[in-house]
Amino acid sequence: MEIGLIGLGAMGRAMAANLVAAGHSVKCWNRSGGQVDGVTMVAAPADAFAADAVLTMLSDDAAIRGALLDTGVLKQARPGVVHVVSSTISVAFSRELAEHHRQAGVAYVAAPVLGRPDVAAKGELNILAAGAPAALERVRPMLEAIGKRTWLLGEQPAGAHAAKVACNMMIAMAIEAMAEAASLTDANGVPRADFFELILGTLFGSRSYQVYSNLINEGEYQPGFKATLGLKDLRLAREAAQALAAPLPMLAAVHEQMRQAVEAGGAERDWSIMADYTLRSAGGQAGRT
Repeated sequence: MEIGLIGLGAMGRAMAANLVAAGHSVKCWNRSGGQVDGVTMVAAPADAFAADAVLTMLSDDAAIRGALLDTGVLKQARPGVVHVVSSTISVAFSRELAEHHRQAGVAYVAAPVLGRPDVAAKGELNILAAGAPAALERVRPMLEAIGKRTWLLGEQPAGAHAAKVACNMMIAMAIEAMAEAASLTDANGVPRADFFELILGTLFGSRSYQVYSNLINEGEYQPGFKATLGLKDLRLAREAAQALAAPLPMLAAVHEQMRQAVEAGGAERDWSIMADYTLRSAGGQAGRT
């Protein structure tokens, strides 16, 4: 396939490399430039839309709006192109995008992903996909090149973006749960590594607990997913929850804790820095104990 790609952050670069490795022809537009071996850099987003499919991996609603809607790029797209949005965006904006694509006659597939940059580099992302079946089938080779499994979540793109926001909400809750649990065991003389070995070997052996317990124990918090982006995703979850009949109290609490961790200086650290903030606030120690 000829694939256009918009966005060369850590995730976008990994996706681009895997698309090239799978034999696809890839051309990319990135606001701040850059280069990936085998990828042709183009001058404008409209150039990326002169392809069979376009993959967008931008940071938020505003970045997509600025690159694609404000510039009228969709109306200039090659006939028959499928636009795949892998960014984590708001449910409301996903619905708005669906209407813009309908008016432009461009197929729209939502395909946000689960996985950090190291997982993306291995081509092992989990892809949460939703859209018209015919459009999904057309981009299946592209999705197979960047992920290990595509989870089909219906025909409404907003559903996949809601699922991604919900997953990130649950990861943040897991981070906070480990921090609060460790604050109790730290205070009573249990080595943190021993406690984490216990929970991973019994009730909490999922990947989120594995990855983030290690980061909390090491106490380095080098950014894989920045805390500012984690805070953004929790805000998106709260916005989506406004349509519900009752509040989501755990979401409100973890959003506030992430906000405080960011304001305390953790903005550019990994979003698990929230655990460090919680542990310090509770009188515990950062890193290994």
